[in-house]
Amino acid sequence: MSFREEHELHKRRFGRNLGVALVLVSFIVFIVFGLTVVKVTRGDYEPENASIQRGQ
Repeated sequence: MSFREEHELHKRRFGRNLGVALVLVSFIVFIVFGLTVVKVTRGDYEPENASIQRGQ
């Protein structure tokens, strides 16, 4: 039971799909990283135990 050779069209589609997947993942990572940087630099982020450390 052998498989037939993969058609050239499927090889090109796989390459394009892989490229699109990498671009989408990089956008998601960039957005999450950007939101994190903005949140930390604006001071919106404060660890849960920050009030304990300050003695409040």
